[in-house]
Amino acid sequence: MAKNYYEILGVEKGANDEEIKKAYRKLAHQHHPDKQGGDEAKFKEVNEAYQVLSDKQKRAQYDQFGSTFDGAGAGQGAGGFGGFDFSGFGGGQGGFNFEGDLGDIFGDIFGGGRSSRAAREKGQDIAVDVELTLEDVLEGVEKEIKLYIASSCSKCGGNGSEPGSKFEKCTTCDGSGQIQKQKRTMLGVFSQSEICPECRGTGERPEKKCTKCGGDGRVKEEKSVKVKIPAGIAEGQTIRVSGKGEAGFRPGSGKSEFGDLYITAHIRKHSSFERRGDDLIYKLDVNFTQAALGDSVNVPTLKNKIKLKIPSGIQSGKIVKVSGAGLPHLQGRGSGDMYISVQIKTPEKLSRKQKSLLEDLKKEGL
Repeated sequence: MAKNYYEILGVEKGANDEEIKKAYRKLAHQHHPDKQGGDEAKFKEVNEAYQVLSDKQKRAQYDQFGSTFDGAGAGQGAGGFGGFDFSGFGGGQGGFNFEGDLGDIFGDIFGGGRSSRAAREKGQDIAVDVELTLEDVLEGVEKEIKLYIASSCSKCGGNGSEPGSKFEKCTTCDGSGQIQKQKRTMLGVFSQSEICPECRGTGERPEKKCTKCGGDGRVKEEKSVKVKIPAGIAEGQTIRVSGKGEAGFRPGSGKSEFGDLYITAHIRKHSSFERRGDDLIYKLDVNFTQAALGDSVNVPTLKNKIKLKIPSGIQSGKIVKVSGAGLPHLQGRGSGDMYISVQIKTPEKLSRKQKSLLEDLKKEGL
């Protein structure tokens, strides 16, 4: 049955990118295998749905062809198949009855279906979230991420064979890595090549399967990955780390590849600074006399403190720009700026002397 990625993420078909991202984050946190009560199968399903719906091109193909879009779109353009009108086919009166969908049929006929060897031999991609501080964004940081994923079996080296055992030609496919099947479709009976279920396309199998991984070459285990997060990364941006996902089938055979790791950054709210792009906003409280007479005060930045001169007569809400004191640009040189918003603080409690002095100022028209 074709998967409904919108239902998996719990969003409407017309959901925008932000709604899809929000739904994904919630479900990824809920089902992550590292969490108590996590569901690995559900986590993978959610990740698969997000990888399609978050990509505009993949989503457009999926909306047109369903979850078999990779096969359905392989041999034809958006205008359809060879100009044929398929409105007469299907389960309606006078039409043909057939199993499967158009994506399966055309993929089987022209070799662009889901039996692609490359797709079967790559390990699962993994998506994780990391929380960062503004200080991390300023300097860049190395994060150690713990994953519970399919990794290469340490006993057999990932080839699936019990140590000391040899490999032999797969008898199911006679070493070809593929088997032939006939499929009945609305266009007739077609011969279809599929990956051999026994050797998964490698053409060989171990005489004796590894007792630790059962011949798969992979075992589920906790693994730590160190990742460098670049300075200047923004909220919601994703980093792709090639080859740090799950292992493919029998990774030690050299006939499969590892999936990728996708890391999405989430920036923790800072107690003093507000981020706007690569610029920082800081609110500076000054008292009445400082605003009226002027002063020189220490103002913090993410790196250190700077001396700021407050001109006499400054008004509340005045913005002072400090060039280059913001966050570094992720792409290109330089940094954003820091904008200091001056807020004149009115005292809530006054001593008798302070009140007397203010009364005198009031008489002077201030």
